[in-house]
Amino acid sequence: MNATTLKHDVPAGIVVFLVALPLCLGIALASGAPMFAGIISGIIGGIVVGMISGSHTSVSGPAAGLAAVVLASITKLGAFDILLVSVLIAGVLQLVMGVLRAGFIANYIPSNVIKGLLAAIGILLILKQIPHAIGYDSNIVEDTSFTQANGENTFSAILNAFNAITPGALVITLLSMLILIYWDRTPMKKIKLLPAPLFVVVLGVLLNLAFNSFFPALQIQPSHLVDIPAVDTGNLGAYLHFPDLTHLANPDVWTVAVTIAIVASLETLLNVEAVDKLDPHKRETPPNRELVAQGIGNICAGFLGGLPLTSVIVRSSVNIQNDNRTKASAVLHGVLLLLSVVLLASTLNLIPLSALAAILIVTGYKLAKVSLFRDMYNKGWSQFLPFAITVLAIVFTDLLSGVLIGLAASLFFLMRSNFRTPFSMEQYRLHIGDVIKMELPNQVSFLNKATIKTALWDIPANSKVLIDASNADYIDEDVLETLQDYRVAAAERNVRLNVIGLREKYQHHDSMEFVPALDKHTRDNLQRRPLHHEVLSPPGRSHGRRPAPDGGDRQLHRLAHLAGDHLRRRPG
Repeated sequence: MNATTLKHDVPAGIVVFLVALPLCLGIALASGAPMFAGIISGIIGGIVVGMISGSHTSVSGPAAGLAAVVLASITKLGAFDILLVSVLIAGVLQLVMGVLRAGFIANYIPSNVIKGLLAAIGILLILKQIPHAIGYDSNIVEDTSFTQANGENTFSAILNAFNAITPGALVITLLSMLILIYWDRTPMKKIKLLPAPLFVVVLGVLLNLAFNSFFPALQIQPSHLVDIPAVDTGNLGAYLHFPDLTHLANPDVWTVAVTIAIVASLETLLNVEAVDKLDPHKRETPPNRELVAQGIGNICAGFLGGLPLTSVIVRSSVNIQNDNRTKASAVLHGVLLLLSVVLLASTLNLIPLSALAAILIVTGYKLAKVSLFRDMYNKGWSQFLPFAITVLAIVFTDLLSGVLIGLAASLFFLMRSNFRTPFSMEQYRLHIGDVIKMELPNQVSFLNKATIKTALWDIPANSKVLIDASNADYIDEDVLETLQDYRVAAAERNVRLNVIGLREKYQHHDSMEFVPALDKHTRDNLQRRPLHHEVLSPPGRSHGRRPAPDGGDRQLHRLAHLAGDHLRRRPG
């Protein structure tokens, strides 16, 4: 964190705070919990989880995906104070899972399912925010389930909204969307500390004040504004709830705790994997550290009276799209949530929900662009169908159920592919001087993604890396995307990367950033002793080292031969 990154992180943190505030309140309301339980979780998710997490982009807080679980659990256990015991236990379970390195499952989520998740969230943001955009606020702001808590569903809420349009809210939405769409074409884009979403929120407040004074017909009622309950700053302890630890031996408490731990962990791992896909710098979130951070966050939430936490993709997407650079933006959003309930409640209650809806609708469009669907279709049915099934399943069920359905569809196509092409893979890491060589085998399936990804991202900065795909007749699309992401990561870490031998059908070009050459001392050493190469097997196979099948000289000549062939093929 420095002055250069802060000029991006501060505005991003402010915008995330403005979006997160009504979400925290709405989710608490939908969960049947005290209103401040949502704010407390938002503060913990921003400050505590934000500081511990290894993600630069993820933002944590209460999630709508857990609202139904929390509501049912409070009914089952009989009191919110007893639920807090389950949240506390769930946090401990997540902490243990992180220590035991259970986060590895994030590497086994296919990219077509991740992209389906992002596209579905984009579509849901648009569909769910249409009622708020025109002034119909019967559903909570971040309810992503098809069937809503108020008895409506996604489509019935939209139809009902058009029978209850609030003209002032509609005017603010339309103006806000125009500003958000055309902001980059105006001189205002040069002001880094005034991002378009923040300008839109201020404009929404000023317009509503103008409506109240000069155009009463367009006046927006308080029910269509942000609603932070009044706080007695002299008695803040009255707003905290503490767990009733006398129920630790209650079996129902443990059942709810295990349910929350599993659902919250799966949602978190899915979200951080999806957010890493959105990150323009292709930084990788350590999944085990993320589980530890979420576990500590939920322990704090259990002790202080908050809702269960997860990484939340809506807030994280807003964070990325407002050009954040480090996790300082997530921490800042938590600090602002804390200040808002103490100092800024009356001011923030002037913000129209329609202005926030416009921000989320534009965010949703960026996640679900038509070009994304076209690109997935061009990759073939084995990629497009699991993607499309994931999108539809999430839209018509809920996030977790939809992802599980998408995973089942992706697994079907993977098994179908492996039935036609038996799986066989060995990954070589050959060291010649300071050159690290990875040679891809004849068949590279999705199951090899985790091993390849781990090996590449473990390569130290300032290295020289050669990825040789000359012998690979089949490379799964997920592995190709991993190689493409590594090109960006390599540039960020000053890794000089050669990629050779990719077939034209993959639509990924070779690259040559250095010519491998060895000095006389190194050549003499190679001739005196045979090189070894490291075999990195897929999960379930043994690891080991064995001598290269040919001597050091042959490997050296092969490396030089590959580089020479590539250079001769280049135009000019």
